[in-house]
Amino acid sequence: MVFVAKETVRLHRGLQARNTTIFVAKARTFRSDVILTKEGKSSDGKEIMKVMDLNVKSGNDITLLVSGTDELAAIHTLKDFLLNK
Repeated sequence: MVFVAKETVRLHRGLQARNTTIFVAKARTFRSDVILTKEGKSSDGKEIMKVMDLNVKSGNDITLLVSGTDELAAIHTLKDFLLNK
């Protein structure tokens, strides 16, 4: 099964270097595949440079796709981070 979350990023400064490092570190703690999509461009959520290439800023709409054995925990953790909870 694939879990999909469509959200507006509320993270101060979006996914700039520091926040991208934190996001990727969180994503890598899960066995599930993590894909981040912005404006039709998708990136592996576990690869720092690929996530940074998306240039995600606060207020941008993104789609988070997670698939794997721990997908539910992964999508909640990553979504909460992007929403600055």
